Amino acid sequence: MQATATVLVYSDDANIREQVKLAAGRRPAADVPPVQFLECATLPAVLAALDGGGIDVCVLDGETAPIGGMGVCRQIKDEIFHCPPVLLLIGRPQDAWLATWSRAEAAVTLPVDPVEFADALAALLRARLAVEA
Repeated sequence: MQATATVLVYSDDANIREQVKLAAGRRPAADVPPVQFLECATLPAVLAALDGGGIDVCVLDGETAPIGGMGVCRQIKDEIFHCPPVLLLIGRPQDAWLATWSRAEAAVTLPVDPVEFADALAALLRARLAVEA
């Protein structure tokens, strides 16, 4: 198992970024490595981080303005070679079809439920680390 996993968190709202970090904790599940977070509030910061490599999972806030996480997800899936899996934060359960359209691997609703979020993040980390192994 690798030493740590890097999780990119994209939201223009610092409170959402904090909710994500608190929900995941230091380690979202016993069988995944501890996580470190890279916070981004703008699309250029997300693209620069992904170009730099080393990101294991992206958590994108679908409610971010002016460029929402769904549009960002679709863009990075088209533009980033070996794009990391994406966990999309959506405003309501009925928006799950938009998460599918954006090609996100998983989606959870806001406000962040710690158990649901940690389970979804751990599943994406397991899948990512299995591919890299």
